[in-house]
Parts: sequence; C-alpha cells; structure tokens
Amino acid sequence: MKKIITYGTFDLLHRGHLNILQKAKAMGDYLIVGVTSENYDMSRGKLNVSQSLMERIENVKNTGLADEIIVEEYMGQKIRDIKKYGVDTFVIGSDWLNKFDYLKPFCNVVYLERTKGVSSTELRNEQNTILKLGVVGNGRIAKRFIKESKYVSGIDIDYVYGRNPQKLEQLCNDFGLEKYFTNYSEFLKNVDAVYIALPHTMHYEYTKNALLAGKHVLCEKPITLIEKETEELFKIAKDKGLILQEAIKTVYSPCFDKLISIAQSGIIGTIRDIDATFTKLLTDKTLREFNPELGGGSLTELGSYPLCIITKLLGTQPDKIEYTTMIDPETGVDLMTKAAIIYEKAIGIANVGIGVKKEGDCVISGTDGYIYIPAPWWKTEYFEVRFEDLNKTQKIFTKFDGDGLRYELAEFLKSINTKTKTYKLTDEESIFISRIIEEFNKQKEINQNINYIKL
Repeated sequence: MKKIITYGTFDLLHRGHLNILQKAKAMGDYLIVGVTSENYDMSRGKLNVSQSLMERIENVKNTGLADEIIVEEYMGQKIRDIKKYGVDTFVIGSDWLNKFDYLKPFCNVVYLERTKGVSSTELRNEQNTILKLGVVGNGRIAKRFIKESKYVSGIDIDYVYGRNPQKLEQLCNDFGLEKYFTNYSEFLKNVDAVYIALPHTMHYEYTKNALLAGKHVLCEKPITLIEKETEELFKIAKDKGLILQEAIKTVYSPCFDKLISIAQSGIIGTIRDIDATFTKLLTDKTLREFNPELGGGSLTELGSYPLCIITKLLGTQPDKIEYTTMIDPETGVDLMTKAAIIYEKAIGIANVGIGVKKEGDCVISGTDGYIYIPAPWWKTEYFEVRFEDLNKTQKIFTKFDGDGLRYELAEFLKSINTKTKTYKLTDEESIFISRIIEEFNKQKEINQNINYIKL
C-alpha cells in the first residue's frame, strides 16, 4: 500500500485546498492529512485563522478524500509522522518550494503546482470571505509581502499590477500568481483591495484611484510626502466606507503593541524623552533610495519608524520641529537626518541614515525609569523596563515572526471584516508623519530653518 501525507491549516476550506487533496489522493492508496493545531499555528506565525481546529478537521473529513486525519502540534513532527505511518510520499503546494527538502532522506517529496485563480470557497465562513488582494508594484518589498501573505488566513493574492511585463511575468512565475496587468483600471476590476508597493512619490495617485474605484488600500509608508494629500486620502476612504491603512509594520507587531501600553501605563512615570534610531548602509546609488525624484533620502525612507513611536507616545501637537541633516552632494538626498520633535514638556529624537551607521536601539525615558529596546527595535520582540534600582528591572519577550509584514496584513484584513479602523496607527498619526516629512523637504529646498553638516 502506497501512503501519501500532506499538511495544512485548511482554514476556510477552498478550491485550492481541495485540488491539493485530490491530487495527493490520486498519487497513492492511502491519504493521511495533518491539520495544524492552534498552538502550532501561533508558534509558526500563522495569523487570522478563523475556524477552530475541530471545524477545520470536520471540513477536511467532509471532503471524503482523507483516509486518516491527524493533528500537527509541533516543529519536527513531520519526520516522526513519516516514520510512524510508513509514508511513501510527502505532498505540499509549490508555494513552499524547497522548504521541505529536509524530508527527502525519509520519503519522496512532491511540490504540487499552486492552484491559480482561487476566487471562491467551497466551504465559506458566514462572516468572513476570502479577500482578493492585488499587489501594485513588483519590487523588493512586494516580493517579501507576497511571501508573508501565506501566513495570513483569509487572503488570496492572484493579481499584480506594474509597468514592466517581463518583470511582472517573472513575478507571477516565481510566486504562482494567476495574472499580471499593465492597465490599472482593469487590474482594479479584479480585486477587493490593493497593497501599494511603489516609490513614495507614486503613492498618492495610485491610492486615490483605488479608493475612488471602491477598493480598500494598504499603502506602504510614508503614505504620501504631503500632509494635505494624506488628509485627502483618508477623507475619501471615510466618505466611501473603505479601509485605508499605512503599512508601518512595526506598529502592528504584538510586542510593539505591548510596549506602547506599558509605556503609557505610568510605570516609568511621565515620559520626557524618546530617542529612536534606524539606519542602514546603502552604497549602490542607482537604487530608488538615492533618487530625489522618487522621494529618496533617509528621512522619507526610514523616518516613519522612529516617528511612529514618538507620535504614539507624545502626540501630534509639538511646539516645534528642528532638523539637522547631511546631504549627499552627488545625489542631493539626505544621507543622515536627526529630527527633533519638541513638545511643551518632552522631546522626541528620530535618527535615520542610509549613508551613516548607528546603533539601532530606542530609549523611552521617564521621571521614574526608562524602557530600553535593543537593535533592531523596529522588529520589537524584547525590551526591558529599567529603574534606578536595577533589581526591579522587568524583561518583556514577545515573538516577532518573519519579516513582520504579516502583522500589518492581518490588521488590514481584520479592519475590513469588522468595518472598524485600527487603533494601532490612527489617521491623525499618519497625517502627522506626512507633515514632518513635508516640512523637512520644504526647508531643505529653500535652505532655511535647517542645520546642515557639510561633507
């Protein structure tokens, strides 16, 4: 008897799941299906699983395809199961290509072609349906986003929009997407929502057109470079009953959410100072980050991260903002910028750089103690609450999975399904971040009210 085994969450069982099960069943005499437990899903970063373990098992059972159903509860169980059940072939979808090659010493490993164009569910949750999300752009962040999306239940990405057919075709082949579009209007007709991963200067136009077409939008940061444009976009979304969300991944991560709550609890007293740093060294000046026409520069590229923690803890009404910057004489973009957001009784310092490297940590200082978040603080998974008495130090751990993009996507889907705006990043906070970036760009253009470090 030839035994086949496959695994999955099988949440909101749809045609793609059924196709995998049917193909796996046809490969042998006996099909074993492993359904992941809630705890295992959480440990591997799978978010937004809508149905309970028992519901998902029942869905698989009702297909009539599984000869035996087991529960997957921990990392490494696949090897044990293959040995225990005498499995001949392990089968999984091609979106996990090469990820399970470590099983080859124990059985055959087959990656089945991903089902393209899954537009409906065989078994549909009464409250939540599969969201048809289209990706706008085909650059580095778009590719990471598509990879991360497979960890969020209830999302289906089959379509991508861009301008370069060759790159788009390659993207579809690499990720098993059904179709690419070079016509934005046609693309929008095929999706419920869009993720915009274009250069900063293109965010406004593409976000506005998507909202006017009735589509929810998750837009990469900064949402725009001009305060009034950001205000306009949020107003359009509100008037049309749509979700518009800025994709600053840090604010949606579990540990950052806990960090903000603890900082606001008063445990370190009144917050007087925040010092947050994010730098990365880039040497290839053909990259978008060095192109001023595409919104290049350290503040536009990285500023949203330190500005978001300052904004969340100190608010959107500072007394003044001061900038110190270092401009690249070759490209005209800022290689390093320090923005001082000065409030009546507190100050927030945002340090960013694409040409200067600095320790990427964050310190929130209060009248009774301080919170230290080590580098890279924007991928927050650990921080310490420290006091004058070192014996009172508290250490907080919360896992940060993958690249973190799954968290913003899960929050986006939740907001759409519940028709409720997220508290994790408000419209006012996004608008304020746009204002800080716009003021810096204006002052840099007129060469006023800005401190320069000359190279």
